[in-house]
Amino acid sequence: MNKKVIIITLIGVVIGLISGYAYYHYVGCVSGTCSITSKPLNSTLYGGVLGGLLFNMISDFFKKKPS
Repeated sequence: MNKKVIIITLIGVVIGLISGYAYYHYVGCVSGTCSITSKPLNSTLYGGVLGGLLFNMISDFFKKKPS
């Protein structure tokens, strides 16, 4: 992994963390029985992992192809 891929992945993690918390705050789970959205920590961490994975996958498209 080069520096550019790591930076793109970290940006994805940060965006995912923010999105996960926003999902908990605005949608959430009123009854408390939902395993992911019942607590802000669970929702935030889950969003961070998904954001990191998504942006890491997308970073492959930004690589220069040898010509």
